[in-house]
Amino acid sequence: MGLNEDDLRQMFAGYQCRDGDIVFERTPAAVVCWDRNASGHHGIELPRPADMNHQWPLRYALPLYGYVMPLLLAVTIVANTLIVVVMSRRHMRTPTNLVLMAMAVSDMLTLLLPAPWLLYLYTFGNYRKPLDSIYACYMHVTMTDTLPSLFHTSSIWLTLALAVQRYVYVCHAAVARVWCTERRVVRAIGWIYALALLHQASRFFDKSYDLLEVIHRGRVTASCSIGKSYWVTHSINTGLYYVVYFGFRVLFIHLLPCISLVVLNILLFRTLQETRAKRDRLLSGGGGAARSRRDCQRRRDPHCTTLMLIVVVTAFLIVEIPMAIFTCLHIVENLLGNEVVLLDPDSRQALVVIINFIISLSYPINFAIYCGMSRQFRETFSDLFITGKMSQFTAGSCKYSGINGPRNETVL
Repeated sequence: MGLNEDDLRQMFAGYQCRDGDIVFERTPAAVVCWDRNASGHHGIELPRPADMNHQWPLRYALPLYGYVMPLLLAVTIVANTLIVVVMSRRHMRTPTNLVLMAMAVSDMLTLLLPAPWLLYLYTFGNYRKPLDSIYACYMHVTMTDTLPSLFHTSSIWLTLALAVQRYVYVCHAAVARVWCTERRVVRAIGWIYALALLHQASRFFDKSYDLLEVIHRGRVTASCSIGKSYWVTHSINTGLYYVVYFGFRVLFIHLLPCISLVVLNILLFRTLQETRAKRDRLLSGGGGAARSRRDCQRRRDPHCTTLMLIVVVTAFLIVEIPMAIFTCLHIVENLLGNEVVLLDPDSRQALVVIINFIISLSYPINFAIYCGMSRQFRETFSDLFITGKMSQFTAGSCKYSGINGPRNETVL
């Protein structure tokens, strides 16, 4: 049934505007709003304003994003900034530490970029207010979805690079001297960020934004609607676009990295156990002198670093595997269409909020792991911020030169 503007105007003429309704026409004499019931009865699709009030279930979003997130944000910024400051010291600069610094920056930006919107909407209670411009809509989507996904993707790939690098160090030391140099690692980090940007590039342009007016607190207020870009709906099939995007995301950002990290963690732990058992057998019969040598070696033992990185990767997997499973279920559900409903919309939205919050909780954890498991990190942190002795040390000081070893080895 084809209806022109006059037909719609006549259809909506007797409708009483309410809060949240979309303005169809505004004149000096009257305001005509879209009648939701009449539109649904005639199969007319209404414009969809950006509704912050129903974006996420408030029973979860308000306490987690509004009340807990500001404290978590402050802790994450402080912890990850300290990681970067400590590891950027000259005597701490190694290929592995470069990856750890990049991970700290990515994790911090993943939480920092959406923070202004979370504070505005949930901490300051503006989730009922409409976004009043196209610019506000675009920035909201970009800062709460596109950019955080970009940096979270880079963090996942950096964690995988860290595990691969450590596996090469432990199991193929000769190869590590060639491939795990600072220059190659910096180049690899650059490629990781470039590929993450390439993966997210289409997300900067796959939505359309239009101005409209809505009724808010009894007044006509500017708002915007968010839809799909013309090139997504016409140049490319919409279903194909999202299947390709999310299929790539599931396969190369969630599934394969998580499986690879589990395998690498098992291999590293097994190698660590075998090496320690062999070392203990060699040093077990030498009396006091042997024990002294063993204590000295344990202080300098690079396998302590391997154990610490295993803990870092394990903490990462604990929070990432639920998201990988959830994303896979979401893709399967979309591929099956309306035939199978694995999660109702309310449960799906609640899970997204909870899983994202749990992932955010992991961002400052690495600082605690480094402090608890790395003597080198603790000493450098203490020298920088507690005793104030950092200026006395150089890259060749006796305090660090015996621990560092080659510059392509880890000093943590």
